[in-house]
Amino acid sequence: MAIYTVDVYSGSSDSIIQDAHAKGVIVKATQGTGYVNPRCNHQWDLAGQLGKLRGLYHYAGGGNPEAEAQFFINNIKNYVGQGILILDWESYQNSAWGDTNWSLRFVTEVHRLTGVWPLIYVQESALWQVANCAKYCGVWVAKYASMTWYSWDLPNMNVSSGAFQFLTGWQYTGGDMDRSIFYLDENGWKKLSNPDGKQTPVENKPAPAPETVSAPVNTWTDSLGDKWIEEKGTFTTNQPINLRWGAKTSSALITTLSAGSEIKYDAYSRHDGFVWLRQPRSNTQYGYLVCRDANTNEAFGTFK
Repeated sequence: MAIYTVDVYSGSSDSIIQDAHAKGVIVKATQGTGYVNPRCNHQWDLAGQLGKLRGLYHYAGGGNPEAEAQFFINNIKNYVGQGILILDWESYQNSAWGDTNWSLRFVTEVHRLTGVWPLIYVQESALWQVANCAKYCGVWVAKYASMTWYSWDLPNMNVSSGAFQFLTGWQYTGGDMDRSIFYLDENGWKKLSNPDGKQTPVENKPAPAPETVSAPVNTWTDSLGDKWIEEKGTFTTNQPINLRWGAKTSSALITTLSAGSEIKYDAYSRHDGFVWLRQPRSNTQYGYLVCRDANTNEAFGTFK
């Protein structure tokens, strides 16, 4: 059997949770050690009222992994045992991206606190970064045929599970909504949520988190007063987006990128209601484009 799911965050419409195709709903709970989804309780409750299986995820911020695990569990402790716990391991806003020990430390701390091993969500190309968790955790892999696969039908493509024995879940769309298939039945879902079959106690006293030394991140403030953070990656648009000579909506237009365009960037900035990317161009010039709504955190494409 299999369970089709959606995952939601603060900017998601309730209609996504209400979609009759989705038998499970996975809700963003926390990010880093300072963000809590303000709609988490509402989205969790709505899914429960509709009789759907549930899960909760923490988006890695790349700080101390034990501290992030404690922050996650402290904010969802009343729900432990009622839904699958998940670590969302992505490059965007994650200063530890590429650290192959971070995820293992996070899931180990969650297990220490709850007795539950979380699943790990990761794009297929980064499975190597979380390979040392394969002994303990299941994996939920993101891989899309396209950003316009607005269908509940599965695309015909191969998806790797890397070092993991098998795929627990596959997120196969990310355009109009995030659709996934989990290769579980209802009992399997509940077993991952609550391995002991009872409400899992949460330890109140967190273990001291070891100090970590992170490589310094290069930041600067431009002539307009906007702060930039160095980060290299590739952004693929899921809709037409204007590429401009400056990081303002009033800046001169270079071109309009079509959906599916790939842009290599070297820095990002959050200002004026958007997250902006900087694209290196010839003759030491730069192009700029928006990649995310800074208020809802809705992305206008995918990152790698």
